[in-house]
Amino acid sequence: MNSVLETLNDHRSIRQYTNEPVSEEQLTAIIDAVQAAPSSINGQQVTVITVQNLETKKKVAELTGGQMWIEQAPVFLLFCADFNRAKIATELTGTELEVTDGAEAVLVGATDVGIAVGTATAAAESMGLGTVPIGAVRGRADEMIELFDIPEYVFPVCGLVVGHPADRSAKKPRFPQEAVRHAEKYNNNLKGFVQQYDEQISAYMTNRTNGKETRTWSETISSLYTRVYYPHIKEMLNKQGFSLKE
Repeated sequence: MNSVLETLNDHRSIRQYTNEPVSEEQLTAIIDAVQAAPSSINGQQVTVITVQNLETKKKVAELTGGQMWIEQAPVFLLFCADFNRAKIATELTGTELEVTDGAEAVLVGATDVGIAVGTATAAAESMGLGTVPIGAVRGRADEMIELFDIPEYVFPVCGLVVGHPADRSAKKPRFPQEAVRHAEKYNNNLKGFVQQYDEQISAYMTNRTNGKETRTWSETISSLYTRVYYPHIKEMLNKQGFSLKE
């Protein structure tokens, strides 16, 4: 196995960081990697806001439900889907930006951000840094948009904490590959794989919490997905210029 695969397969979320800074060279290397990643039609629909100011990180931690590792780590990256540069392109060419009228723009932007976050994670971890993604930047998105002066045609999708790990967390088990890799057509017979994975996760949680928690993957997912936990997303997108007419 080569070093790239070793880095990718050794991923784990880090929620404890030392106060050692991330160097400007390391941060630049992460963003260089993000910019080298693929994007739809080379539209490069991603903006990364780098945050190192302590007071700003504290505010982000508050807006994301008290995730204090955001404040503790030296760097927080906010990944946004960005069609503002595309808007400028249409102004320069005397045309109209209409892609944001459809749901496709949201999918394109979110996909580009997903690729970018994965790339940034791999880049950071290849340098011995730790990371944890923060989806809760969408929880109070309007306040996040105001905090970072985010313009129309741009919206926050995901954050990424970056720093030097104070504690290497245990690697969380994943589904067996047979549950994810479907040959030629979708395998609809997945219940057994989910039940098997539930047992693994329950054992993992029991060991991780010294018996305080025994929840399964199904219990965790069900507790979250039995409701729309960010019901304001469509309203936020509308405010940011994504009318979703089509």
